[in-house]
Amino acid sequence: MDIRALQPSDIPHVQLANITNLPENYFCKYYLYHALSWPQLSYVAVDLSRSSGEPGEPPKIVGYVLAKMEEEPADGVQHGHITSLSVMRTHRRLGLAEKLMRQSQKAMVEAFGAKYVSLHVRVSNKAALHLYRDTLQFKVNKVEGRYYADGENAYSMRKDLTFLEEAESESEHDVGEKAEDVDIDGDVPKGEKKKRKSGMKKFKLGRALGVADLQEVDGRAA
Repeated sequence: MDIRALQPSDIPHVQLANITNLPENYFCKYYLYHALSWPQLSYVAVDLSRSSGEPGEPPKIVGYVLAKMEEEPADGVQHGHITSLSVMRTHRRLGLAEKLMRQSQKAMVEAFGAKYVSLHVRVSNKAALHLYRDTLQFKVNKVEGRYYADGENAYSMRKDLTFLEEAESESEHDVGEKAEDVDIDGDVPKGEKKKRKSGMKKFKLGRALGVADLQEVDGRAA
């Protein structure tokens, strides 16, 4: 099993996993928006045993995490957000969801200096709540009423990431001295076009790469 960064060519396979497992689905442009804007943050799990290695054969993608940085954080704090997470049912109980999440969180800190990460999950999704709260130590920040298209409420959850900054700092100092997989229900893309702030570090973001005109309409990206 290989966990690697999401590539634009993976998007049709990621979209298939999303449609197979989740009720919140997106157009390919929305995945591309993430892949071009924040290429460091989204990852896929590839089952290498299901590939013959023939040239041109598509990868067998069995899980993914789609993530981004908040462009205009209301609290003024640089932080990341998990848009969607899913693992195919044939590959659950291998810890893939946890590995995907931890890799994305680490990249948020290293690439953008994120202070915390947030996500939304249906209040009825007990398995996902167990993963986020008990395994990954997310905490419920608030309840957002009728967040999903079918009217269900969502828990807005977040996890502090400053411990990763401290761990990275300690690791650099040392060098100098010599669970079960579940699906996140996915976000409902908002219909408001946002302006990008200049808080990102080191990397050009998607609007400089030609995706500035992406719009989100009727709960989906268009």
